[in-house]
Amino acid sequence: MQYDCGWWINFLSHRLKKKMNSTLADLGITGVQSRILHYILERYEEQPVFQKDVEEVFGLSRSTMTGILQLLEKNGIIIRESVDYDARLKSLVPTQKAVDIDTHVKEYIQQIEENLCRDISAGQLQVFLEVAEKMSKNLEKVS
Repeated sequence: MQYDCGWWINFLSHRLKKKMNSTLADLGITGVQSRILHYILERYEEQPVFQKDVEEVFGLSRSTMTGILQLLEKNGIIIRESVDYDARLKSLVPTQKAVDIDTHVKEYIQQIEENLCRDISAGQLQVFLEVAEKMSKNLEKVS
């Protein structure tokens, strides 16, 4: 049986999520939570990070993002702080626990990336990244 692009993308996504979740389980965080946390940590010192920003970057619905952020908040990994100019807005602020977790997450992600890309040349990897980006743009155009 020959598998199409969609099948392979779904298969790899599932396998990568499973690997990330099992690797990060001892930190009490999932793969998706770790990526969101890393995004917040990378940006919060330069400018406030809001839920809507994270939703757009990760392509997740408001309800999904709310659930993820509530868990991160419940576990003491982030806090939500009101901003001076609009009390309705809550900035996502990482705690020291988030910084500690992120250090380990970076190591785990680097190991997973190394395993994922083992025996793949730089040229092959570049082609893959370009094709994946093109496929993503193609899907955006489909109504």
